[in-house]
Amino acid sequence: MAAGTRLETHIRAAGFKLTPPRRAVLSVFGKDEHLSPEEIFRRARKSHPRLGRATVYRTLELLTDLGIMRPIYLHGGRPVFTRIEGGHHHLVCSRCDKITELAGDGLAETIKRLAKRNHFEIRSQLLEVYGVCAKCRKRK
Repeated sequence: MAAGTRLETHIRAAGFKLTPPRRAVLSVFGKDEHLSPEEIFRRARKSHPRLGRATVYRTLELLTDLGIMRPIYLHGGRPVFTRIEGGHHHLVCSRCDKITELAGDGLAETIKRLAKRNHFEIRSQLLEVYGVCAKCRKRK
């Protein structure tokens, strides 16, 4: 099943309508993208020109409440949003806001092991590790 279809099914199953503005917001996200509300607004308006900023923010709030999206807060408190299907893990530079995807079975297996040990059922996962990237450390 395509990612868009899974997301749409999830929204409907939660009892919400999949309106054209919501579809437009969902359509802009690729698998590992991290988009600001303003970037989401600009991209989504290409397919839905009458889309308003308030609708984007309300849709992002709904998608966050449903566990479909999560904000990652950059320095200064600015959020970028990402889909969290499966597991999603990042290294986030607190200086330049670079976000690096952490991939690898070792991390996923460790999380599963910890959940099992604690009798915990994982529904979704998002790990954010904040620090300073190599490029920013060189700049001092």
